Amino acid sequence: MNQDKQDNSALPTRISLDQWRCLVAVVEVGGYAQAAERLHKSQSSVSYAIQKLESVLGMKVFTIEGRRAVLTPAGQMLYSRARLLLEDAAGLERAARKASAGWEAEIGIAVEVLFPTWLLLDCLNRFGEESPQTRVELFETVIGGAPEALRNGQVELAISPHIPSGFIGEPLPRQVRIIPVAHPDHPLHQLGREVTIRDLRNYRHLVVRDSSSQRNRRTTTVEVAQRWTVTNMATSIGAACRGYGFAWLPEEKVRQELAEGLLKPLPLRGGSERYVQMYLIFADRESPGPGALRLAEIIREEMETICQAAGSGGERG
Repeated sequence: MNQDKQDNSALPTRISLDQWRCLVAVVEVGGYAQAAERLHKSQSSVSYAIQKLESVLGMKVFTIEGRRAVLTPAGQMLYSRARLLLEDAAGLERAARKASAGWEAEIGIAVEVLFPTWLLLDCLNRFGEESPQTRVELFETVIGGAPEALRNGQVELAISPHIPSGFIGEPLPRQVRIIPVAHPDHPLHQLGREVTIRDLRNYRHLVVRDSSSQRNRRTTTVEVAQRWTVTNMATSIGAACRGYGFAWLPEEKVRQELAEGLLKPLPLRGGSERYVQMYLIFADRESPGPGALRLAEIIREEMETICQAAGSGGERG
């Protein structure tokens, strides 16, 4: 081997992880100002990081079209590699924390708001009794929020109906039942017949907003002329209970409102219920920490207990 040849692995890197992080953020949120907000930086610092990166590499990463930063072909390649680099770096940090602490000092978990809150709290309480020294950071997410938290390395574990690319999801044994509801005095309940999609279009639809930074604005159940999009499911439930609109809601979340007569299922033609499969997803499937493994095991056990208690219909509780 030629000893004069330099070992590239020993060469210092000229671009920091923070600069790569700025590049990825600008791409994923569509602009410098949005990236600055996401990274809690000033817009000038994000702009400088990209300029420095381009200067070191001797290439243009972005072109500006209108007010939007658009990747060049070379930028597209760098973005793809940068995402992998950041994921590897986050995984290395998690592995180091696990190795030094044994049982994690903190566990992040992202949970889709469709998942029963009472069940989640029971699981967290049981885990807390076994490991009171472990802090739990809960992210209550909607649609793309849990996958984004996994990709960004914010959490070790997620419960979501959406499995992001590159991750593996384990189906949980209990599906979430979603039903269309409105206040009993709502005009849709006064039709005296089955409700059609055409009927729904004449009234306000209550929708919970996607909590990811790249939210899809077309995540509604039906196209209507009137819509309220809110951040919290509790707000959607409260609005429905006051007769301000109709909504598709998890039955588990509105059992009390149904029992008290504040909400009533809509007799929708063609099926007035839907089932959503939830998945348990590890951020690092190959080497999850002992705490994350135990919390996942508790969630499985609690759900299996519920299914057994429900009998043959447990899987569709």
